[in-house]
Amino acid sequence: MTFKERKTLIILDRSTHEFGPPSEKPLLVAGICGIVNNPFAGRHVADLEPAMQELEPLGLRLARELLDAMAYSADDIEAYGKGAIVGADGELEHGALWHAPGGYGMRQLLGDTHAIVPSTKKVGPLGAAIDIPLAHVNAAYVRSHFHTMQLQVPDAPRPDEIVFCLAMATGPRIHARMGGLQASDIVGEDGLR
Repeated sequence: MTFKERKTLIILDRSTHEFGPPSEKPLLVAGICGIVNNPFAGRHVADLEPAMQELEPLGLRLARELLDAMAYSADDIEAYGKGAIVGADGELEHGALWHAPGGYGMRQLLGDTHAIVPSTKKVGPLGAAIDIPLAHVNAAYVRSHFHTMQLQVPDAPRPDEIVFCLAMATGPRIHARMGGLQASDIVGEDGLR
Protein backbone atom coordinates (compact mmCIF):
# COMPACT_ATOMS: atom_id res chain seq x y z
CA MET A 1 0.00 0.00 0.00
CA THR A 2 1.12 3.52 -0.68
CA PHE A 3 -0.55 6.81 0.14
CA LYS A 4 0.36 9.64 -2.24
CA GLU A 5 -0.73 13.16 -1.39
CA ARG A 6 -2.44 15.15 -4.15
CA LYS A 7 -2.91 18.45 -2.32
CA THR A 8 -3.22 20.22 1.02
CA LEU A 9 -5.77 22.82 2.10
CA ILE A 10 -5.46 25.05 5.19
CA ILE A 11 -8.27 27.21 6.61
CA LEU A 12 -7.83 29.87 9.32
CA ASP A 13 -10.88 31.26 11.16
CA ARG A 14 -10.27 34.19 13.53
CA SER A 15 -13.21 35.39 15.68
CA THR A 16 -13.35 38.41 17.96
CA HIS A 17 -16.97 38.34 19.14
CA GLU A 18 -20.41 36.78 18.77
CA PHE A 19 -23.04 39.41 19.60
CA GLY A 20 -21.34 40.30 22.89
CA PRO A 21 -18.44 42.68 23.40
CA PRO A 22 -15.21 42.04 21.50
CA SER A 23 -13.03 39.46 23.22
CA GLU A 24 -9.72 40.60 24.69
CA LYS A 25 -8.09 37.68 22.86
CA PRO A 26 -9.37 36.62 19.42
CA LEU A 27 -10.03 32.92 18.95
CA LEU A 28 -8.16 31.26 16.12
CA VAL A 29 -9.55 27.94 14.92
CA ALA A 30 -7.64 26.35 12.07
CA GLY A 31 -7.89 23.19 10.02
CA ILE A 32 -5.78 21.34 7.51
CA CYS A 33 -6.81 18.71 4.98
CA GLY A 34 -4.38 16.33 3.31
CA ILE A 35 -5.89 14.69 0.26
CA VAL A 36 -4.37 11.29 -0.56
CA ASN A 37 -5.17 8.34 -2.79
CA ASN A 38 -6.96 5.43 -1.13
CA PRO A 39 -4.95 2.27 -1.90
CA PHE A 40 -7.89 0.16 -0.65
CA ALA A 41 -10.57 1.75 -2.86
CA GLY A 42 -12.91 -0.64 -4.62
CA ARG A 43 -11.95 -3.77 -2.70
CA HIS A 44 -12.21 -5.37 0.71
CA VAL A 45 -8.94 -5.73 2.61
CA ALA A 46 -9.19 -7.73 5.83
CA ASP A 47 -6.13 -6.32 7.61
CA LEU A 48 -5.97 -2.52 7.37
CA GLU A 49 -4.14 -1.80 10.61
CA PRO A 50 -0.56 -1.93 9.21
CA ALA A 51 -1.41 1.05 6.98
CA MET A 52 -1.66 3.31 10.02
CA GLN A 53 2.10 3.23 10.44
CA GLU A 54 2.62 4.43 6.88
CA LEU A 55 0.40 7.46 7.65
CA GLU A 56 2.38 8.55 10.75
CA PRO A 57 4.70 10.95 8.85
CA LEU A 58 1.66 12.57 7.21
CA GLY A 59 0.02 13.10 10.59
CA LEU A 60 3.09 14.81 12.00
CA ARG A 61 3.71 16.91 8.88
CA LEU A 62 0.11 18.13 8.67
CA ALA A 63 0.15 19.02 12.37
CA ARG A 64 3.39 20.97 11.90
CA GLU A 65 2.09 22.78 8.80
CA LEU A 66 -1.12 23.71 10.60
CA LEU A 67 0.69 25.09 13.64
CA ASP A 68 3.07 27.04 11.38
CA ALA A 69 0.14 28.54 9.46
CA MET A 70 -1.49 29.59 12.73
CA ALA A 71 1.73 31.41 13.73
CA TYR A 72 1.34 30.29 17.34
CA SER A 73 3.51 28.08 19.52
CA ALA A 74 2.49 24.60 20.67
CA ASP A 75 1.87 26.03 24.16
CA ASP A 76 -0.85 28.30 22.74
CA ILE A 77 -3.02 25.44 21.44
CA GLU A 78 -5.89 24.63 23.83
CA ALA A 79 -8.16 22.40 21.72
CA TYR A 80 -7.80 19.84 18.95
CA GLY A 81 -9.65 17.31 16.83
CA LYS A 82 -9.36 15.17 13.71
CA GLY A 83 -11.46 13.54 11.02
CA ALA A 84 -11.56 11.93 7.60
CA ILE A 85 -13.76 11.95 4.51
CA VAL A 86 -13.51 8.78 2.45
CA GLY A 87 -14.38 8.83 -1.25
CA ALA A 88 -17.27 6.74 -2.58
CA ASP A 89 -15.13 3.75 -3.62
CA GLY A 90 -13.87 3.38 -0.06
CA GLU A 91 -15.44 2.39 3.24
CA LEU A 92 -15.82 4.07 6.61
CA GLU A 93 -13.08 1.88 8.08
CA HIS A 94 -10.57 3.51 5.72
CA GLY A 95 -11.22 6.78 7.57
CA ALA A 96 -10.44 5.00 10.84
CA LEU A 97 -6.86 4.60 9.60
CA TRP A 98 -6.40 8.21 10.77
CA HIS A 99 -7.10 7.53 14.46
CA ALA A 100 -3.52 6.95 15.55
CA PRO A 101 -1.52 8.88 12.90
CA GLY A 102 -3.64 12.03 13.13
CA GLY A 103 -3.96 12.02 16.89
CA TYR A 104 -0.38 11.13 17.69
CA GLY A 105 0.92 13.57 15.09
CA MET A 106 -0.71 16.44 16.97
CA ARG A 107 0.16 15.06 20.39
CA GLN A 108 3.80 14.61 19.41
CA LEU A 109 3.98 18.19 18.18
CA LEU A 110 2.01 19.76 21.04
CA GLY A 111 3.89 17.97 23.80
CA ASP A 112 2.37 16.71 27.00
CA THR A 113 -1.35 16.61 26.16
CA HIS A 114 -3.54 14.28 28.19
CA ALA A 115 -6.99 14.22 26.55
CA ILE A 116 -8.03 11.95 23.73
CA VAL A 117 -8.20 13.68 20.36
CA PRO A 118 -11.89 13.70 19.37
CA SER A 119 -12.59 12.26 15.96
CA THR A 120 -15.17 11.82 13.24
CA LYS A 121 -15.29 10.20 9.83
CA LYS A 122 -17.66 9.73 6.92
CA VAL A 123 -17.93 8.51 3.34
CA GLY A 124 -18.81 11.33 0.99
CA PRO A 125 -18.76 12.77 -2.55
CA LEU A 126 -16.68 15.57 -4.04
CA GLY A 127 -17.01 18.68 -1.91
CA ALA A 128 -18.42 16.86 1.11
CA ALA A 129 -18.12 18.90 4.31
CA ILE A 130 -17.22 17.46 7.69
CA ASP A 131 -17.53 18.95 11.17
CA ILE A 132 -14.33 18.25 13.09
CA PRO A 133 -15.05 18.02 16.84
CA LEU A 134 -12.77 20.01 19.12
CA ALA A 135 -12.09 19.49 22.81
CA HIS A 136 -9.52 20.70 25.34
CA VAL A 137 -6.07 19.14 24.89
CA ASN A 138 -5.73 18.15 28.55
CA ALA A 139 -9.23 17.54 29.91
CA ALA A 140 -12.18 16.28 27.88
CA TYR A 141 -14.71 17.63 30.41
CA VAL A 142 -13.88 21.31 29.86
CA ARG A 143 -17.16 22.46 28.29
CA SER A 144 -15.88 25.86 27.16
CA HIS A 145 -13.69 24.18 24.54
CA PHE A 146 -16.39 21.96 22.96
CA HIS A 147 -16.48 23.32 19.45
CA THR A 148 -16.36 22.22 15.81
CA MET A 149 -14.66 23.35 12.66
CA GLN A 150 -16.27 22.60 9.33
CA LEU A 151 -13.81 21.59 6.65
CA GLN A 152 -14.47 21.05 2.96
CA VAL A 153 -12.31 20.60 -0.13
CA PRO A 154 -14.26 21.50 -3.30
CA ASP A 155 -12.54 18.91 -5.51
CA ALA A 156 -12.13 16.10 -2.98
CA PRO A 157 -12.49 13.36 -2.14
CA ARG A 158 -12.50 11.77 -5.55
CA PRO A 159 -13.98 8.24 -5.36
CA ASP A 160 -10.52 6.73 -4.82
CA GLU A 161 -9.26 9.32 -2.30
CA ILE A 162 -9.35 10.11 1.41
CA VAL A 163 -9.30 13.58 2.94
CA PHE A 164 -7.45 13.41 6.27
CA CYS A 165 -8.16 16.41 8.52
CA LEU A 166 -6.70 18.00 11.66
CA ALA A 167 -7.97 21.04 13.56
CA MET A 168 -6.63 23.15 16.42
CA ALA A 169 -7.88 26.13 18.42
CA THR A 170 -6.17 28.71 20.61
CA GLY A 171 -8.86 28.87 23.27
CA PRO A 172 -12.49 28.36 24.27
CA ARG A 173 -15.56 29.45 22.34
CA ILE A 174 -15.95 33.23 22.31
CA HIS A 175 -18.04 34.23 25.37
CA ALA A 176 -18.24 30.61 26.64
CA ARG A 177 -20.52 30.62 29.69
CA MET A 178 -21.97 27.14 30.19
CA GLY A 179 -20.22 26.40 33.48
CA GLY A 180 -18.60 23.09 34.31
CA LEU A 181 -14.90 22.44 34.70
CA GLN A 182 -12.82 25.49 33.89
CA ALA A 183 -9.51 25.23 32.03
CA SER A 184 -7.84 26.92 35.00
CA ASP A 185 -9.02 24.07 37.28
CA ILE A 186 -7.68 21.12 35.24
CA VAL A 187 -5.83 18.53 37.31
CA GLY A 188 -4.55 16.77 34.18
CA GLU A 189 -4.12 13.25 35.53
CA ASP A 190 -6.58 11.24 33.44
CA GLY A 191 -7.36 13.30 30.34
CA LEU A 192 -10.89 13.88 31.60
CA ARG A 193 -10.58 16.38 34.45
